[in-house]
Amino acid sequence: MGIIKAICVSSKKGTAKQTASSATLVVDHGIEGDAHAGKWHRQVSLLSWQAIEAFKARGAIVTHGCFGENLVVDGIDFAALPVGTRLSCNTVLLEVSQIGKECHNHCQIYHTMGDCIMPRQGVFARVLKGGLVRPGDVMDVLPAATDCPEGTAP
Repeated sequence: MGIIKAICVSSKKGTAKQTASSATLVVDHGIEGDAHAGKWHRQVSLLSWQAIEAFKARGAIVTHGCFGENLVVDGIDFAALPVGTRLSCNTVLLEVSQIGKECHNHCQIYHTMGDCIMPRQGVFARVLKGGLVRPGDVMDVLPAATDCPEGTAP
C-alpha cells in the first residue's frame, strides 16, 4: 500500500510537470490534460517518493514533476514490481507496462548530477479503469491479471 504524495502534469512535452490538486485518469489514454497521455503503453508515469528523497539526499535540488513523473507515491517500490502488476486507487486501475526508460539525450538533472533516477526507478502504466485521484489517496498493489485466481481478477 502507498499514499499519493503528488500529482504532476504538463500540457507540453519536454517541459517539467507542475503539481496539480487532482487528476482525472481516462481509460486507455492517461491523465486528462497531460501531454504524454494517449493511446500507447506509457499513459501514466509513476515514481516512488522514497527514490526522490534518496536522490535529494545526494544533493539534487528537485521538486515534484522534475523527472516527468505523473504520480509520486510514498510506500511503493515501483522498480521492484514486474510488468503486468496492477495498481488500484479509488476507482482507478492501472497496469504496469514498462519499468524505467532509456534516456536518449540525458535530461537537465543528469547534466547537473551526473545521474537521473527515472530510467531505473520510474515505471509506466496503462489506464484500465478511470477515475479521480488526489494527493493523500491510498494506492494498492495487486497481482498481474494472470496471477489472479479464477474469478477474482479486479
